[in-house]
Amino acid sequence: MKRIGYCLIIASLSLMTSCLGASMDIVMRADGSGSITLEYCVSQMLESIGRVDGFEHWPAIPVGKADFEHSIARIPGLRLSSFSVKEYPRRYSKPPSSWGPRLGDKDLVTKVKLDFKDTAALLAFLDSAGSRASLVQESGKSTLRLVLLDPINDAIDADLLSLLEEVSAGYEISVSFTAPKGAALSVIPPSVSDARTVGKKVSFAIGTGELLSLRDGLTLEILW
Repeated sequence: MKRIGYCLIIASLSLMTSCLGASMDIVMRADGSGSITLEYCVSQMLESIGRVDGFEHWPAIPVGKADFEHSIARIPGLRLSSFSVKEYPRRYSKPPSSWGPRLGDKDLVTKVKLDFKDTAALLAFLDSAGSRASLVQESGKSTLRLVLLDPINDAIDADLLSLLEEVSAGYEISVSFTAPKGAALSVIPPSVSDARTVGKKVSFAIGTGELLSLRDGLTLEILW
């Protein structure tokens, strides 16, 4: 499952195998500065998967404020504006029977707001490796490209995929972007879903289970 790039959160779009639901809202100002509001949900049930054979090497889940402070300290022009963590009743009410009836009954929801000084700071946060987020600027237009999921050419264990889809039922991954004069959003491949536009904001959302089942990958291109 390493080809499934994690959630669009903290250092390199990198939490998908650690969380169930995530949203990212980017607000871009005319001078290239702006803010990122992140909200992601981690289920105690999913944390418990780590105790099941075969899942021991899944990445740790960064839920603490210190994790974010440590990451952004290495990125010039990025500042942590606010941070909060709250517990809510689990959205997925019935865990797989093989896990037992009391295996995690809470969702841990982390909300973070970051301010970036310029697009270089934004890109460094989204993708420090430079493979999942890129920005092209020409003829007075900017295009931000975000790779949410790499194409999957290898065989996928059907039981594992079924388990992940079952656990992620009711959760989604969403991205929104606001620019001073509005923006346009393209989804690749276009058959996955249509983007939505409300005022100057464009947005895209997909169920976590649906995303995990895609084999052709998923990329967003935002033009403003």
